[in-house]
Amino acid sequence: MFMLRSFKYRLFPNPTQAAGLTDMLGSFCDLYNACLQQRIEAYQRRGKSLGYIDQANELKAVRLADERLAGYSYSAEQQVVRRLDKAFKAFFGRVRRGKGGFPRFRAKSMFDSADFRVGDGLTICRNRKITVVGIPGEIKVRWHRDLPAGAKISTAVVMRSCGKWYIRFSVETPDAYGPHPFREAVGVDVGLTSLVATSDGCRVPTPKWIGKASKKQRRLQRALARCKRGSKSRLRAKMRLARHAARTASQRRDFAHKVSRDLVNRYSHIAFEDLNITGLASGMLAKSVLNAAWGQLISFTDYKAAYAGGLVAKVNPRGTSQECDCCGRVTPKTLSERIHDCPGCGTVEDRDIHAAKVIKHRAFPWSKGLGASLEASSQRVAA
Repeated sequence: MFMLRSFKYRLFPNPTQAAGLTDMLGSFCDLYNACLQQRIEAYQRRGKSLGYIDQANELKAVRLADERLAGYSYSAEQQVVRRLDKAFKAFFGRVRRGKGGFPRFRAKSMFDSADFRVGDGLTICRNRKITVVGIPGEIKVRWHRDLPAGAKISTAVVMRSCGKWYIRFSVETPDAYGPHPFREAVGVDVGLTSLVATSDGCRVPTPKWIGKASKKQRRLQRALARCKRGSKSRLRAKMRLARHAARTASQRRDFAHKVSRDLVNRYSHIAFEDLNITGLASGMLAKSVLNAAWGQLISFTDYKAAYAGGLVAKVNPRGTSQECDCCGRVTPKTLSERIHDCPGCGTVEDRDIHAAKVIKHRAFPWSKGLGASLEASSQRVAA
């Protein structure tokens, strides 16, 4: 069994190489827009819908007519045509669901990535630098971690973000670990005050940097709005805002990686609620829900558990905070009530931790008879 994983590294091109990479992305953007224009005109004039094969067959003739494209990797340019084809397939899928969103022409400033096949257009040298067809010299890579032993590198994506360059490898890794022995099952309730509350009583508070980042983002957005359109000061303000957003996203991603790694190291069976995050993000708590990044945390935990031989299960979230885990009685609560006080059996416990227990036993019913001593004991009062 093999798993497809991605490994991202920072690139350090010199000024000449950075200019070459920028020109390459600009040429690929022109190719993307030309292919989009061809599809539009073919349908308007002849009523014909072009596909990937139709345009890929003309790519060699286009390279002969355009010296810029002739200097870059042919397979990378095929991926540009394939990217447009994927955009059209996604558009047709949205149309079937009653939505729109026709593919648009791309600006060069927003065309920030190029796909390569490793060994065909992009090569990893013995000195651990990379070469790209059409880019002079070898580009330095910061290998902050090694690729897994025995891994097969299939593709690589060269990316630009806020003036910095990165490369992401898609790697097929053997399932070296296999199924791990059972350690413990846990239910996880995600929230806004406490980002994570587990069924054994552990809590992970929401990081404080989220509020600070939001305040700075508002200031940078106001500064950008005051700048004159087309001015150099607006470009600088736009870059400052983009760098701050990228830093915040990096902090959020790093925090999710650490929390998910801790969960996978401690538990072999992990249960979450199957939340409709898109629906929650359209309500009055949209900003807080998006800052919490529950979907990212669940996704990271899922793939880490799969690689470690564990299991992540999702349960129906309906009533998890209203139901009593001990007697099953449903006690309605408002969001302001943070204590579960069951009038049926007298259980008194923190609302989030009790909800995590309900999630755990919905996902793994057998766990109610195993490891009872590992769960935090509930306080009992007279009914």
